[in-house]
Amino acid sequence: MSLEDELLKQRLCRIREIEALGFRPYGARFEFTHEIPGILAGYGSKTAEELAPEVRVRIAGRLMTKRLMGKAGFAHLQQNGERLQMYVKKDAVGERDFQLFQLLDMGDIVGVEGYLFRTRTGELSVHVEKLEFLSKTLLSMPEKFHGLEDVEIRYRQRYLDLIANPEVRKVFVTRARIIASLRRQLEDRGFIEVETPMMQPLYGGAAARPFVTHHNTLDIDLYLRIAPELYLKRLVVGGLERVYEINRNFRNEGLSTHHNPEFTMLEFYQAYTDYRGLMDLSAELLAQAAVDAAGTTQIEYEGQKLDFGGLQRYSMREAVVQFWQGDGRPSLEQVSDRGWLLHHSDKLTPGEALTDIFERRVEEQLIQPTLIYDYPVETSPLSKNKPDDPAFVERFEIYAAGMEIGNAYTELNDPQEQRRRFEMQLSMRERGNEEAHQMDEDYVRALSYAMPPAGGEGIGIDRLTMILTGSRSIRDVILFPLLRPEGPIDMINLLREYDKL
Repeated sequence: MSLEDELLKQRLCRIREIEALGFRPYGARFEFTHEIPGILAGYGSKTAEELAPEVRVRIAGRLMTKRLMGKAGFAHLQQNGERLQMYVKKDAVGERDFQLFQLLDMGDIVGVEGYLFRTRTGELSVHVEKLEFLSKTLLSMPEKFHGLEDVEIRYRQRYLDLIANPEVRKVFVTRARIIASLRRQLEDRGFIEVETPMMQPLYGGAAARPFVTHHNTLDIDLYLRIAPELYLKRLVVGGLERVYEINRNFRNEGLSTHHNPEFTMLEFYQAYTDYRGLMDLSAELLAQAAVDAAGTTQIEYEGQKLDFGGLQRYSMREAVVQFWQGDGRPSLEQVSDRGWLLHHSDKLTPGEALTDIFERRVEEQLIQPTLIYDYPVETSPLSKNKPDDPAFVERFEIYAAGMEIGNAYTELNDPQEQRRRFEMQLSMRERGNEEAHQMDEDYVRALSYAMPPAGGEGIGIDRLTMILTGSRSIRDVILFPLLRPEGPIDMINLLREYDKL
């Protein structure tokens, strides 16, 4: 029997001892007067004298440390990522409650009642007068000095990660603030939040491979959405002129520190504007989100100072020239030349070649928050052409820390041109591009009812959260990232076996 199995057996037996004292091992409702973070914020700076007359508290939390010293002991309770010490003395709590305190294991959840005081060492503590048992842990907590360090376990058992590493909780609290900030800013500007289908008969709105599922009753294959774009623009046609969705997308692609097959995007669409208007709006949204998340627009990420107070702006051609590394820096004339582009890429068209060169040569150099605009038509099937250069479209992407975090464009609202673009994509698909867009005839029909001039944008919540929290992997900002199967856990068999005790 392993040590962990033996500890599980001991703790299951301890449940009987707790019950013998008259406590329920998985207790009932507990009415508390304070939360631990609130106590620390409100009384953390108070002196012993300022804590008189007594400040009485009822609190609950998870036991993280325990020190027994004869007929007294100290322990720390943790709640919402913060810890508070409690002092338990037999004379104060009585025989029964002190016996319970002696039986407690690290990880047990308890409620306590008492008053605040300062110990001789000056630590704010609760002088306990009553204990309640609320929930029994059967498994061991991570080692107290080093926490939970195994990355695989941290991602797979996020519940344990959150218990052992309070800084992880802060990441997800910050993520919630980012989403709340973006939602508030859009609603202050008259946008309304909507929901669109996650299972779609045709996938679209991005260049990506989908996940496929099957609806038994209708006997049809459906696709998990790769983007909500085409549905949101249908709503713009219908008169919802400012809409947004904070949506889950699913793309059947590889895993990396920057990619997870299931991810969160903010997408929003605004009638009667264009990509220039969205450039200014994006700068405002990101600057305020940084302030709401981190208290400043100045963010440190992997040793680099990033400034979200203003977005640098380059056309794609200008960016290739500006950020070219090594010898052979091209001129603007060269990156506009068909022959030069095809010579420096194995793609079939100048537009695809320019995008390929940009992705290979430039993306990783875009450390400061940067806006790259004017994309080739071949890689932008849903964007409106530039009137003075129909080989390009009115599109921009936002980069920071070498990652794309946003994508926007003036929406194509000409149904004939949209038909031609879809047909161009079908041709690319026939040449072997599995990520090329499909034909969506209903979307073309919707456009035929006239969509007003509009701009639309998507911002990647996961990558933005990575940057604003200093997280190195997208898995650090997704509560339950996709992982390979773990293999047998054997928890059920152990519980079944020890149920006979």
